[in-house]
Amino acid sequence: MTVRTAARPVDELAGRFWQGFLERQPLTATILGYEGYDDLLPDPGPEGRAKERAANAETLALARGIDRTDLSTEAAVTLDLLEVISETALELDDARLYQLAAVDQLFGPQQIPSDLTTLQKVDTPERFDHYLGRLARYPAFIDATVGVLGEGKAEGRTAARVVVERVIGQVERLLETSPQDSAIYLLMQPPRQADRDRLLEALQRDVYPAYQRYLDALRDYGPAAREEIGLWSTPGGEAAYRVSIKASTSLDERPNDLHAYGLAQLQEINEERAVIAARMGRRSWPELLADLDADPDNHARTPDELVARADAQIRRAEAAAEAYFSRLPRAHCTVQAVESYREKDAPFAFYYPPNKDLSRPGIYFVNTYDLPQRPYHMLATTTYHEAVPGHHFQIALEQELDELSEFRRFGSRLAGTAFVEGWGLYSERLADEMGLYEDDAERLGMLGAQAWRAARLVVDTGIHALHWTREQAVEFLGDSGLTPINAAIETDRYISWPGQALAYMVGQREILRLRRTLEERDGARFDLRAFHDQTIGHGSLSLDALRRELPRWVGPRED
Repeated sequence: MTVRTAARPVDELAGRFWQGFLERQPLTATILGYEGYDDLLPDPGPEGRAKERAANAETLALARGIDRTDLSTEAAVTLDLLEVISETALELDDARLYQLAAVDQLFGPQQIPSDLTTLQKVDTPERFDHYLGRLARYPAFIDATVGVLGEGKAEGRTAARVVVERVIGQVERLLETSPQDSAIYLLMQPPRQADRDRLLEALQRDVYPAYQRYLDALRDYGPAAREEIGLWSTPGGEAAYRVSIKASTSLDERPNDLHAYGLAQLQEINEERAVIAARMGRRSWPELLADLDADPDNHARTPDELVARADAQIRRAEAAAEAYFSRLPRAHCTVQAVESYREKDAPFAFYYPPNKDLSRPGIYFVNTYDLPQRPYHMLATTTYHEAVPGHHFQIALEQELDELSEFRRFGSRLAGTAFVEGWGLYSERLADEMGLYEDDAERLGMLGAQAWRAARLVVDTGIHALHWTREQAVEFLGDSGLTPINAAIETDRYISWPGQALAYMVGQREILRLRRTLEERDGARFDLRAFHDQTIGHGSLSLDALRRELPRWVGPRED
């Protein structure tokens, strides 16, 4: 029997859920700036997973037992998010996708010690002790991960061979670098010699032996790796892919429908590219792309030049933003080059949000590896997606919504990345409205990025539902305009992270549909600033909640 209630029980349930999540996922807590967990690591083993499952099952049952009749709009949105997050988490656990996550070239266990040098504060003796305490737990974390590899191998649910080979290469490169020359030691550099000695001892005692055990386990695991790259080839793979789609988009979508949508979008974008090519005096957009790729003035000569150009783009976008947004984030956004140990496997760029007390700004990472493959005409659209007005605006503002609960400000992205990535992709188009692209070459780069995300829909569904090969996926992305190195890196990203690539176009589709609906409803009184403020002014949302609430939040402009 349900109980008639106001918002308070919803907020209490959200608070309990969020507190428990931070305790079970202390790395996420550190990224967000919750320092009470900085000496802990998650437990990927059976006991840790059982706790996670029990918490999600309890949250789902309690959320479904709350009567929505008297709930405020924000309380109803919170309840939506709790149900989507907990239900999807249970379905992901049922699909045992954690067995595949134990081998990941993007965010795998081998990344943790180095990532923490950027994400964890060590500026006091106590904080430094917490970091060393975390390193001391790293061997047990790796041992539990090795156990997960064994579980997957026993059940026939193993990572694709190309992913295993990439991770083996990463760990080998980590071990080839001495502890004294490691990114961890060089980046950390605590001021006291005694602390530097303790750090070096921790690397030698805890971290490097754990790397070696993980590498040994991967080499043993390698012969069992899948030759086929799609989830369809794993036990229960079709159902696992459907829940992967839901985990990224918060929607129950059919792979074939998404595949068809991606193909249709790609055709429209190619028509737009043809117009620009003709305007620039070329017979086709592939010819124009080839000329741009060969143009030395379209490439940075040094890594610093690429980073400086990205920084200048952010500052230009910030200056233009007031005409399109009423509320701007307090947090700054900085630019850094991707670290050398992982640059070969990392995408062109990615973003880390600020922590909750704003002592660490948002960080826009730009990959400066192989500069001939990083043309300037692709940088601008990437900057506006990842930084301003894209991810940095949406995520930093979300974290600054003091009127919302901490769950809503920091935990709502657990409902899937379609809202976040959809806003990023929408921002690439918005940047053109804002006059941020300096020429048609950068505008062509924007269309190339849009085509890339449409191609992602095709490739992700092709790999995981339609039995595509890796070669087929790389070729399709190349034909869509990606450089060879990016086509290969992106294909392997989709192989190891099923469903995530769908979030971009699906999220953008919903935002654009709602904007068109409101433009038609309000005509000349449509308020674009209000549309943007309300779209990102309530934190990350499930797409169902966005469809339901945004038309009520955005009213016509008062003339």
